[in-house]
Amino acid sequence: HQIQKLCMKKLSLLIGAGLILLWSCDSGSKIDEQAFLDSLETTESDNTVISEEVLESILQQIPSPLEIAVLLKESGTNYDIELLNGTDNLSNYNSNFKKALNLGVYGTDLGYTNIYEQNQDAFKYLTAIRDLAEGLSIGQFFDFGVIRRLATNSRNLDSLLLITTKNFNNINASLQEQQRANLSVLLLTGGWLEALHIICQVTERNMNNEELKERIGEQKIILENIMLLLSFYSESNPNIKELFNKMSELQAQFDSIEITQTYAESTLEEVNGIVTISNNSTTTINITDENVAEISRITSSIRDYIIK
Repeated sequence: HQIQKLCMKKLSLLIGAGLILLWSCDSGSKIDEQAFLDSLETTESDNTVISEEVLESILQQIPSPLEIAVLLKESGTNYDIELLNGTDNLSNYNSNFKKALNLGVYGTDLGYTNIYEQNQDAFKYLTAIRDLAEGLSIGQFFDFGVIRRLATNSRNLDSLLLITTKNFNNINASLQEQQRANLSVLLLTGGWLEALHIICQVTERNMNNEELKERIGEQKIILENIMLLLSFYSESNPNIKELFNKMSELQAQFDSIEITQTYAESTLEEVNGIVTISNNSTTTINITDENVAEISRITSSIRDYIIK
């Protein structure tokens, strides 16, 4: 299998630290595997680099923690800090492996507190994020004074996203130069898993909400991309290999979910004098209550491994 052949290669990823609400809101189709393969360039030292274009394609598959938080709030779900990883766990994260994972976790938690306008909690998570970022030597890329003001006011969300995105290339270059690009993958994984944990916990309390259940089902495609990234480091890094194995159990459960896409020709529509293209294709996600319960169980188990 082509992906298996690539697992032994060292991959220098230009992934940015998915710090503080950085992930794309587009949860589109699975990345073109052949495009991914074609983008790899093997040098004499067997170092493999992925192109920025293909990397961007991967990142666009990752749902924004903010997007999920907005969905929960709009569904009438009340704010519940018990769903989040407590900042008192910060002292437990002594290794770069745990720091990177939980930097992603806390980034999602910050987004959740921001959407619900819980300013005091947002400040606590921002402080934890600052400490972890500095511990990973990437804190210099963030003006935490500015970010703090923006993060504690949901009306400034667009500005917050702009600032974090502005630092994207700087963080990429720094991690690559320091040969620590694997930390970017861990940031991404931690943030995604925390978002999945939150939505699973809420959905289990309200199994009648089909929109929430479908959003969980959509993560099947996202997880495939994350597993692809983790696989490149699983052979050379024992910690990532252990995480990869745990995530494989989650992927096995997602495999039982059927996602069917039905193509329909796009049409032109005029809205307020502006002609737009309407995508008429549909996606059907078949996910049962049992699927949700099992995904929630496995996700909680992996999350416990990450945050404790």
